Amino acid sequence: MPRSVNHVASRAKRKRTLKLAKGYFGRGKNVWTVAKNKIEKGLGYAYRDRKARKRDFRALWIQRINAGARQFGLSYSELMGKLGKAGIDLNRKVLADLAMNHPQAFEAVVKKIQ
Repeated sequence: MPRSVNHVASRAKRKRTLKLAKGYFGRGKNVWTVAKNKIEKGLGYAYRDRKARKRDFRALWIQRINAGARQFGLSYSELMGKLGKAGIDLNRKVLADLAMNHPQAFEAVVKKIQ
């Protein structure tokens, strides 16, 4: 009995991978083995950097809050500690936005905890 091979599925898999490789440079866009390796590497980077983006934004927010707090003679850790004791539940994203774009509102928050 002849060997049965599912050419339809294997071709579809290659087409799907080459479609993901669209826009890559050189052989990375049209040679199966090169494209497959580049796609695997790229998807790994994408997974890793989705996690790293969250860390990067948190660090940016902390820097912005710290810069805003320093204008009122507080450090970042002092500000966050006093906010917790005062029961003001604003996350870092909102606080950073206030410090950067709405200084009067940020000042009102700082005055409330002092």
